[in-house]
Amino acid sequence: MSAVHTEPTQPAESAAHHRPTWAPGNPLRPALLAVARSARAERGITRMPVTRRIVDRFVAGESRDAALGTVRELLRQNRFVTIDYLGEDTVDPAQADLVVREYLRLLEPLAKLPREAADAPRPLEVSVKLSALGQALGRDGDAVALRNARTIAEAAAAAGIWMTVDAEDHASTEARLAIVRALRRDHPETVGTVLQAYLRRTEADCAAFAQEGARIRLCKGAYDEPEPVAFRRKREVDASYLRCLRILMWGKGYPMVATHDPVMIEAAALLATATSRGRADFEFQMLYGIRPAEQERLIGLGQHLRVYVPFGDQWYGYFVRRLAERPANLLFFLRSALPEI
Repeated sequence: MSAVHTEPTQPAESAAHHRPTWAPGNPLRPALLAVARSARAERGITRMPVTRRIVDRFVAGESRDAALGTVRELLRQNRFVTIDYLGEDTVDPAQADLVVREYLRLLEPLAKLPREAADAPRPLEVSVKLSALGQALGRDGDAVALRNARTIAEAAAAAGIWMTVDAEDHASTEARLAIVRALRRDHPETVGTVLQAYLRRTEADCAAFAQEGARIRLCKGAYDEPEPVAFRRKREVDASYLRCLRILMWGKGYPMVATHDPVMIEAAALLATATSRGRADFEFQMLYGIRPAEQERLIGLGQHLRVYVPFGDQWYGYFVRRLAERPANLLFFLRSALPEI
């Protein structure tokens, strides 16, 4: 496999990178991440007429049918798909049960969609958050989340679809990975998880899961975490991502390179060559609505590219975190909202 050539990038070092701030590329990120958990801000932003139009760029509708339409179109474009029913921090057992039912109803039509050859990576994947499955339900939360995740994992395996346990804030990491390992005992081929490179523990987690032969989605991280547990400067996060990526590429598992960063994309392609990984041995992943031209370019180069497709009416937190990730997303929103303000 040849290296993936990318457009010129900015120098890795700048004055902004030396400030002790969590904002890789976006100095407003801490404030936006606080807004993502604010009920008052949610009421205000969701009522803005412009918001729905912008949300449609990042979220594939509120209904299952809308999401399935998007999935079919992406498959037609030779993209793989991860589909996520939005929701998190569930504190109502009935809501957790509703999330499980939604995934089961989603898996039925997904199982009927066309597939590639059996030896290819699974073109379809569902992504689940344990806090949406009941992990936040007090003392029994972990047991409830495991039970609900196991129900989805069994249905996904029967349908020939991958399931990935998504990352959340650092406080839940240890319990989340314990649940992932419990699920993988029964479904080692279909259950994977997400590791966030900005957490200081992630390099060791990558080494352990790579040794186990696990499927790992490596991302930089989407939450505002404290200095003792997370790298907060861009250059530190980037360096951690590269260290983790090397471990996964040299390991026994299946790396899923979740990034929009041209430097990381190039590094992944070079590491794939160095480790003799073919196109079926790893993949790139990007978010729905972000860098579509780059997605198309990678596919044109023969790479496997999976698009993370969220849907559902609980889109607020996801939407604001996307604004926090990249200044371009925030500017797009502000320019569109300006006439409405």
